[in-house]
Amino acid sequence: MRILVVGASKGLGRALVEGLGGVGDTLIGVARTRPAPGARQVQWVEADLARPREAAAAIFDAVAAGGLDVLVYNVGLWEARAFEDDYRFVDDDDQHIEHMVGCNLTAPLLLIKRLLPVLLESPRPRIVLTGSTSGLPGSGRPEVAFGASKFGLRGIAEALREGYRQQGLGVSCLNLGYLNTEDGLDVPLADAERRGEGALIPLHDVVQVCRMMLSLSSASYVRDITLPAIRDERF
Repeated sequence: MRILVVGASKGLGRALVEGLGGVGDTLIGVARTRPAPGARQVQWVEADLARPREAAAAIFDAVAAGGLDVLVYNVGLWEARAFEDDYRFVDDDDQHIEHMVGCNLTAPLLLIKRLLPVLLESPRPRIVLTGSTSGLPGSGRPEVAFGASKFGLRGIAEALREGYRQQGLGVSCLNLGYLNTEDGLDVPLADAERRGEGALIPLHDVVQVCRMMLSLSSASYVRDITLPAIRDERF
């Protein structure tokens, strides 16, 4: 498989390029700047999703010749005071809201539009959108712009499924709760799961779920998965 991970320089994105695929598979990471080399061989594409049109063109140019089987869109910006007790929507900066919507919604729309002809040449094309529990009904979160963009990401998935079902395109939305981004895959899972005392999800678990999703045959796909922390009382 040729797997493209957008937002791959750190945190969950870095864990995905390190943990997905197997022998013979190619991992392609997208980041604003090329990160330091890791343990795994990764092809890097430098692109800034804050400039969606330019980023979509650069990514297309980098992958079109070799083909593509999987697109993982892992970008999610949030408000400056998001998840803090003093968050207030009316205090959000207008320019930052525009930037968030550009990266969280405009960029995936333009990138998917550009890459679809390449993806649909694959015998098993897949798109994985990393959403959030904040984009689910009854999430209990007040962050307006972030929540709206994650609701919108689920809308993108719904429409793509209907528009390209006959071409075999599987579109999955992974609704994630609070993550432990401090511990990478190099940290043993037993240690990573202790951080947050059940309130944070180890990156290892997200990678494991994605590996399962990509291991399915062309006859099925995962529509939605909600992955909250065990002590997240909202779910």
